[in-house]
Amino acid sequence: MLNWTPSMQDSIMPTDRTIAVLSGKGGTGKTLVSVNLAAVADQATYIDCDVEEPNGHLFLKPSSVSEQVITVGKPEVDQKLCDGCRICSKACAFNALAVIGKQLLIFEEICHSCGLCMSLCPQHALKEVQKPLGVVRKGRSGSVSFLSAEMRIGESSAVPLIKALMREKQTGLTILDSPPGSGCLVTETISHADFCLLVAEPTKFGSHNLAMVHELVMLMDKPCAVLLNKTQDGENPSEAYAKTHNVRILGSLPYDKELAHLTSEALVASRENEHYRSYFSSLLQEVKDASDSYPQR
Repeated sequence: MLNWTPSMQDSIMPTDRTIAVLSGKGGTGKTLVSVNLAAVADQATYIDCDVEEPNGHLFLKPSSVSEQVITVGKPEVDQKLCDGCRICSKACAFNALAVIGKQLLIFEEICHSCGLCMSLCPQHALKEVQKPLGVVRKGRSGSVSFLSAEMRIGESSAVPLIKALMREKQTGLTILDSPPGSGCLVTETISHADFCLLVAEPTKFGSHNLAMVHELVMLMDKPCAVLLNKTQDGENPSEAYAKTHNVRILGSLPYDKELAHLTSEALVASRENEHYRSYFSSLLQEVKDASDSYPQR
């Protein structure tokens, strides 16, 4: 288990591994951990998968950023061909289609782009039209290749954005800054991971959220370990949960005002302070060793 005392090398050689950093809710510290792990590696790719509210760019401040619009197929109706048979609207599991009189209405905001309606239409009145879903951004921050995506407000599903980010993933060490929680976006993110690092706070609420993500990674058969964040003296329910469920604890990151100050200023602590550089270098080695103990998936 990693302690606060800094040790080991100051930079870690990249490995062909994909590490997902996740937590059961926002504000636990997964972005703090993710950007610092990427920053202390000799070479790494950082991918911000929190496409609903990305914030990794605030810390890494990538340069030479390029943008690519990601589109998704949505049905469009030719009312001249549609006879109002309701086959498509009855089949839609998301209630994204409705027939009023003989006119078909399509509610794009809740359409999940499954294509079922188009395949079922006997009149061939529906065709697929590409609509913008969001943007993928690529840049560079020192030794870190930076990737993030941002979904347009009002869209129903951002899973295609996660898939688009993964198509840009390079070989070597990749750090996935997962969305918070345990929903569809998290599931899609960690499906691409070789190893999951679960960040947990030292509260009962924190242990509950740790249990959520631990159950998810177990269901997906992903190897994992825990980092205890914001630790202080006294009882730590998240530590108790990890020990009870035989989840390896890789380290403990005590609550520290200096770290909180650097983070509030959107600074990467390992780039600003040698103490934190040593700590996150040691943590990255611990993660690498834990990941290497499992076969690559």
